[in-house]
Amino acid sequence: MQGRLDGMRNAYSVETVRTAERALMARLPDGALMQRAAAGLAAACADLLGRVYGRRVVLLVGSGDNGGDALYAGARLARRGAGVTAVLLAPGRTHPGGLAALRRAGGTVTGAEAAGAPLDRADLVVDGVVGIGGKGGLRPEAVPLAERVARSGAPVVAVDLPSGVEADTGEVRGAAVRADVTVTFGTHKPGLLIDPAREYAGTVRLVDIGLGAHLPAEPEIQALQHADVAALLPRPAAESDKYRRGVVGIAAGSARYPGAAVLAVSGALRGGAGAVRYVGPAGQAVIARFPETLVSDRGPREAGRVQAWVVGPGAGEDAATVAEVLAADVPVLVDADGLRLADRAAVRARTAPTLMTPHAGEAAALLGVAREEVESARLSAVRELAAAYRATVLLKGSTTLVAGPDGGPVRVNPTGTPYLATAGSGDVLSGLAGSLLAAGLSAADAGSAGAYLHGLAGRFASDGAPAGAHDVAEALPRAWRDVRDAAAPGRLR
Repeated sequence: MQGRLDGMRNAYSVETVRTAERALMARLPDGALMQRAAAGLAAACADLLGRVYGRRVVLLVGSGDNGGDALYAGARLARRGAGVTAVLLAPGRTHPGGLAALRRAGGTVTGAEAAGAPLDRADLVVDGVVGIGGKGGLRPEAVPLAERVARSGAPVVAVDLPSGVEADTGEVRGAAVRADVTVTFGTHKPGLLIDPAREYAGTVRLVDIGLGAHLPAEPEIQALQHADVAALLPRPAAESDKYRRGVVGIAAGSARYPGAAVLAVSGALRGGAGAVRYVGPAGQAVIARFPETLVSDRGPREAGRVQAWVVGPGAGEDAATVAEVLAADVPVLVDADGLRLADRAAVRARTAPTLMTPHAGEAAALLGVAREEVESARLSAVRELAAAYRATVLLKGSTTLVAGPDGGPVRVNPTGTPYLATAGSGDVLSGLAGSLLAAGLSAADAGSAGAYLHGLAGRFASDGAPAGAHDVAEALPRAWRDVRDAAAPGRLR
């Protein structure tokens, strides 16, 4: 698998995008920006169709500018021989220039009440119902149309964002269009990168319309790519020894859950630190599987010097060990049972970095809300947790997010597979990210790089089939090499 070599994907809020668009439009002839967007949209539609001449395209046109984008793109397709029908959801407020252009190119126009026959015959549907400012799902009058589109089986291209999803948050608060391809303009929007909205977007195609120079340096959302992660990974120098590379301590496992300790150690050994110290009741199981581990049964304070701790996986009710680790003046990763046992005040009082790694259920318990609230509003949940605990928070799930305690960009992880939702997978991630902490990465970088490698290893381990957590751990070296090699000199293209 060849990794992505392009740079970090940045996503900006609707307000930021609109400010940048106004600045750009002030320097361009009237309508030029929409024509750029329409050209990119038409090109994406043509690519999906393969052959344009004779194909039947239906445009779902709302009252906003993305309805205008759809109409101008439809006009371009009609001039290339496609049969284009525009379904107007707000006939009195349709973009006049776009509508005139479509009619001049030979396109036809109908209302929503007569859309059934064109949709049933469509080779492609273009969703231009609601723009990036839409809130609360589709309007009731648009819902039957979206349902008809879904039944038609025709591929759907969304204009900028699928109608009904929320651009700034990734939330889906009602009915929404499911797209096969989303053509977004100028920059990504947060909702294209964050579930549940991401599931509605399909493949995202970014069209450059010249917005970049007018966007701020710091985005709301960042998605690292291979080159970004490669730049973060620790590389031992010629004079490095195991201690200079960092030592990570693993305080995990219990008589009931010894496997959690073994899996956390498995991730830690493959995470860049020079040595792994284990403390806890699962020492025999750890040594049996990984004899290179430095095992102690005297507790964290007596285990020897470490540069970072991982605490909590499989810890059961061992609150004392969790408290002892939190009192250490080194970076600490808190996971699983450690999240439940950790005292919030103790976490907030820490001066060394803290990285918390909850899944949605654990995050919901920490916030005192239902799991469904976290899953439907992942971005606000991870930000709220980071602020409440004054810690960096890695919220695991279908979209893994990393948020810092002081605001700033939230990182979204683009790698992974649904097969990573398996027992013990999170323990491997904790060990891996903890090892990166010990190797000197910041909490945000350790969490982001760890999630990226973990997700990539999950893809390699599963290869489209179920895989266990130990398979993921064993695939980490391959993921590391894939990231490193993709960014090596001579491999960039």
